[in-house]
Amino acid sequence: MFLNNFSITANYVDVWKKEIYPAEVLVKEGKIISIRHTNELHFKTSNFLLPGFIDSHVHIESSMLTPSEFARLAVAHGTVATVSDPHEIANVCGMEGVEFMIENGKRVNFKFNFGAPSCVPATIFETAGAALNSDDVMQLLNKVEIKYLSEMMNFPGVLFKDREVMKKIAAAHKLDKPVDGHAPGLRGKNAKQYIEAGITTDHECFTKEEALDKLQYGMKIIIREGSAAKNFEALIDLLNDYPDNIMFCSDDKHPDSLAEGHINQLCARAVKKGIDIFKILQAACINPVLHYGLDAGLLREGDAADFIMVEDLKEFKVLRTYINGELVAENGKSFIESVEVIPVNQFDCDEIKTDDLKVLYNNEEKIFVIEALDGQLITNKFETIPKIENGYIVPDIENDILKIAVVNRYHNAPVAKAFIKNFGLSHGAIASSVAHDSHNIIAVGADDKSIATAVNLVIKEKGGISCVSSSDEKILPLPVAGLMSTGDGYKIAEAYTGIDKMAKELGSSLSAPFMTLSFMALLVIPHLKLSDMGLFDGDAFKFVN
Repeated sequence: MFLNNFSITANYVDVWKKEIYPAEVLVKEGKIISIRHTNELHFKTSNFLLPGFIDSHVHIESSMLTPSEFARLAVAHGTVATVSDPHEIANVCGMEGVEFMIENGKRVNFKFNFGAPSCVPATIFETAGAALNSDDVMQLLNKVEIKYLSEMMNFPGVLFKDREVMKKIAAAHKLDKPVDGHAPGLRGKNAKQYIEAGITTDHECFTKEEALDKLQYGMKIIIREGSAAKNFEALIDLLNDYPDNIMFCSDDKHPDSLAEGHINQLCARAVKKGIDIFKILQAACINPVLHYGLDAGLLREGDAADFIMVEDLKEFKVLRTYINGELVAENGKSFIESVEVIPVNQFDCDEIKTDDLKVLYNNEEKIFVIEALDGQLITNKFETIPKIENGYIVPDIENDILKIAVVNRYHNAPVAKAFIKNFGLSHGAIASSVAHDSHNIIAVGADDKSIATAVNLVIKEKGGISCVSSSDEKILPLPVAGLMSTGDGYKIAEAYTGIDKMAKELGSSLSAPFMTLSFMALLVIPHLKLSDMGLFDGDAFKFVN
């Protein structure tokens, strides 16, 4: 509902003219009617009015919350809109999953802007629950709720002009909708060719040099700081020289992290770097609206009344959030109410046995090992001498080399096994049905029994994250596509904090062990990953023999 005829008075931050002055903002029926400069501070406040924050690229599913619950938490931090890629649920449930996200998002006062997933499945080297061809993508792009073509991860397909890939890009261009990129590490002439295909953004840059390479060819860079991938420190200085071409995003953000803060935190960190406040707000509020053609207001006369009041321009503590003139959050309390959710899902596999996880020793002198990197989606790969017991290759706990397994959740199939370093578990196991991009069940553990127990907890719930120790078992059920909960967002954040703590008590030093785990099957990110079909070399783009 709209609050009829109300006014709010504070220091008005005009990002357009780069001015700050006391003003009265008049709102009527969800629109800003006038912004009146007041010559005298006739109000007792030092608060500031800003356009609302926008997350320029996020997978809502990674929060383990439905869109409606994500909104409940996000508005408390001044976020009024997201550019949301429903790629994760599309890999599980196809068109039905995308429709679920759109319809659930409509049930709350928040501005979700969904994309048409461009790469479902992401590769042919894994088992997904669905496929979207160019006709499906065109059908989605014709929807008013679909604002853009989501991240084009198949950059080899772009470079080699794959017919289906080019049809999807052409469909977006025909409808004048932007195309998001996803090309980690792509440089030089290949980056130029990729961008010239009409791909306008990238959120995957992990070095300043890579981002500069892409900026010079006309691409916009989205600085990512999520629960697993953290590129803020490497890229934030670019905002000084390229304010028109930088945006902020979280990409993937777990519920406990979302409960603490969102884009407001990146603004505060940028201020501490000495960056001009207007450049910061341009990236956080203005650029996404202009680039994607969003209907979010930008605190101008005639705009939708989507704005926030913050305590200062240093910490960005959000005092009030308005969307369409409605007060949706105040002093950290969200006024968006939870809605009933009827889950969609696709989950059809039997529980596994301990023997399914054994790795037979075939006289290998060395084996490949995935090396997980804290705060990064990329992994390293190296070879090491295997540890052998009773004719089987087993985890080498002393050297932090654990077993990793991926179980097909869509039908019964042999379990894929490999070895991984840097998870640090001294005992027990963790497992998850959140495993980008196809969301099969992924697990890491110190012994086969623990891994099997953790996996089977997830299978029993038809989705979730689990943790197993010698004395305890925890499961956070995720019945919506095996990705999201139907529960209260704040309670899910609390439950996630508990299971995350348990994983760290097993010995993991990773800042977000479950988020890192979820990316160990992401084949489109180098260098070594594991799908349900086997160990995969992301550089050669083929299975390891």
